[in-house]
Amino acid sequence: MPQHPDQFPAAAQVTAPMSLQDYLALGGRRPDRHIEYGDAPSQFVELFMPAGAGPFPLVVLIHGGCWTVEFGGIAQMHNMAEALSKQGIAVWNVEYRRVDEAGGGYPGTYRDVAEAMDLLRDVAPQHGLDLARLVLVGHSAGGHLAQWAAARARLPEASPLYVADPLPATGLISLGGLADLRREAALIKTSCERDMVQLTGLPSAARPDVFADTSPGELLPSGVPTALIHGQFDAISPPRAGGDFAKRASIAGDVVEFIVLPGASHYDEVSAASPAWLIVGARIRGMLGLAPL
Repeated sequence: MPQHPDQFPAAAQVTAPMSLQDYLALGGRRPDRHIEYGDAPSQFVELFMPAGAGPFPLVVLIHGGCWTVEFGGIAQMHNMAEALSKQGIAVWNVEYRRVDEAGGGYPGTYRDVAEAMDLLRDVAPQHGLDLARLVLVGHSAGGHLAQWAAARARLPEASPLYVADPLPATGLISLGGLADLRREAALIKTSCERDMVQLTGLPSAARPDVFADTSPGELLPSGVPTALIHGQFDAISPPRAGGDFAKRASIAGDVVEFIVLPGASHYDEVSAASPAWLIVGARIRGMLGLAPL
């Protein structure tokens, strides 16, 4: 059942929703490691480590920004990364080539996310990262990519994006995600000014359905426990979009929660300083199997 604004405590009520400028001003501490997984400037990951000894539960953060370099991205995720690392949670903060960067779009953006994910198999033993407790958290366009990454095991074998043994996630949280490329093309155009071909590539004889390997809506069921979280006043990816996807995923057999953050905008969803963090942070902890704070 969906969780609506009136079901949460008063302390989680956002009274001054964050703006785009508030979001762009978000920051946090510097990462502990900068790890490149390719030669392009945007092919890197930041690792935020908690104090103490592992093994540490792990959050893979995938930033949004309408799949473009224009609206910030990885730097704004430092805010969540710092908050999570203070709670004993390691954070793998993923950068990737956007549609307006050389090699970005289809298939490059997707390959970047996949390579950043699978690199964890090599890195985890060195840093005490517990891959049995790995939750994907994506925001906006990053919600689409996080939902796609969670469902990679269902990619068609004929797809250029197929790999035989993708690293699995144990949980998925999409914050204001724009995930259903086929059914939400009009919303993505109005919210992000993205033409679908930028995200899917062109059809070909070998790949007639461009959504079959790019849209999480075509990869259901993912088999990964999922929470779709939207701000009550999110105008970029409104609650209606999350609710529609939740219904499809549930019918397909996935375990899905749909949560509406009271009073929140599209940007409160990723701010540890927002009252909405009482809900978002608690859901991350719950998916990792950690006790409430």
